[in-house]
Amino acid sequence: MRWIWIDKFVEFESGRRAVAVKNVTLAEEHLHDHVPGYPVHPPTLMIEGLAQTAGVLVGEVFDFHEKVVLAKVTRATFHRHVVPGDQIRLEANVMGEVRPEGASIEGRITCNGHLVAEIELMFAHLDQSRAPVESSDENFVFNEDFIRMLRMRHLSGLSGDAAPGDA
Repeated sequence: MRWIWIDKFVEFESGRRAVAVKNVTLAEEHLHDHVPGYPVHPPTLMIEGLAQTAGVLVGEVFDFHEKVVLAKVTRATFHRHVVPGDQIRLEANVMGEVRPEGASIEGRITCNGHLVAEIELMFAHLDQSRAPVESSDENFVFNEDFIRMLRMRHLSGLSGDAAPGDA
């Protein structure tokens, strides 16, 4: 099962920048378990939402042929809580460029113009030639269902480009 921690992309510049939003609602079960009696969106899931936003940005550069994995959370600083009713904006910017071995991402999460978090992430491209252990040919990160979902949403249509994975 794949958990998606973003609701939609609102900006997408291939190889440079992606912005997604997440609406936090009381309907989400994790809000009731994290801090009993005080529904709050867990910081770890905000990191995961930014990682998903950035992972699509990094994967799209090579047309989703490479397996993109989160290699490291370099830094994560949180400034405020996110509660039900909030909409968070997840901004991922490539630091430098996406290289064949991976990419570094600088991210910001905001809510109503207020800074929620500053996060730096490192991603690695994982394929047979770089994998330290045996891995399957199946792309477990960008599987067919995930690519189909991105195409249905016309992800990069936000910038006027073709949908990710289209030739």
